[in-house]
Amino acid sequence: MRVGVLTGGGDCPGLNAVIRAVVRKGVQNFGYEFVGFRAGWRGPLEGDTVALDVQAVRGILPRGGTILGSSRTNPLKVDGGIERIKDNLAGLGVDALIAIGGEDTLGVARELHANGVNVVGVPKTIDNDLNATDYTFGFDTAVNIATEAIDRLHTTAESHHRALICEVMGRHAGWIALHAGMAAGANVILIPERPFDIDKVVEYVESRFKTRYAPIIVVAEGAHPVDGQMQLQTGELDAFGHVRLGGIGQRLADEIEKRTGKEARCTVLGHIQRGGTPSAFDRVLATRFGLQAIDAVRDGDFGKMVALRGTDIVRVGLDEATKELKTVPLERYQEAEVFFG
Repeated sequence: MRVGVLTGGGDCPGLNAVIRAVVRKGVQNFGYEFVGFRAGWRGPLEGDTVALDVQAVRGILPRGGTILGSSRTNPLKVDGGIERIKDNLAGLGVDALIAIGGEDTLGVARELHANGVNVVGVPKTIDNDLNATDYTFGFDTAVNIATEAIDRLHTTAESHHRALICEVMGRHAGWIALHAGMAAGANVILIPERPFDIDKVVEYVESRFKTRYAPIIVVAEGAHPVDGQMQLQTGELDAFGHVRLGGIGQRLADEIEKRTGKEARCTVLGHIQRGGTPSAFDRVLATRFGLQAIDAVRDGDFGKMVALRGTDIVRVGLDEATKELKTVPLERYQEAEVFFG
């Protein structure tokens, strides 16, 4: 059997660990051949491949990013995209495809499977917003990076007695903001699932200043006030119809400074959260996902995504995995609210 592998969407730590596990087990245990597709779905659309054997995956376990490259190419928006992929896979002798990605990448995988392509999905996103899996790899690393950054902000905030806002990633789900904010002792956490009242935020800030400590606010990029919209960097859409977010942190800093008379500064972590070496948790999770994905290929169990349930790796339908985003439930946010102010 010849198996194709691709990584789509935003890069994140742990992608290389999946690729390594898939190839190592597939070659050593099953005698499979592998072909890597470059730049996400652009690879199978254009037949752009790279050699993928045991030698190619040596030493990549601790590396961030992806040796295959990635992109936000959407074959569903390309005329005849599905047929072009099917023709290229057939021409390359690829019998099955392992697609590693988030909601958008696996949404394409779902459609390909519906059109007769043998696909297995692996969940990847630092946002941890994929349905049907307890955790996605990349999330733990992103939270650790954000937590360290907030720890550092605490010391400079108190030295200058100013409010500091840390803007983290999270378009529709505030998992990174929630976990990093709780871990680092933030005084306010703002997430997309819970529109905020700016008057209440200012009240928390002023309360914190009265204790002689400086306030730290963690805000997800998709957070927005109760009477407003998400803050957009531009009005442009990517291939999957997403707008580019950013700027809510600076908007908060300006408002807090104006209302309290105290200095307020914003730090945007941006792609720092996505880069660098993966945490031990993400290396292990990504490796286990890769091992189970190649087992699904061997079993002919296509149209599935490997998922974490408790400590077990299970298989779920791509339909279930992509039907809705996994967002922060109210009770989880209420746990964090105990520490606000």
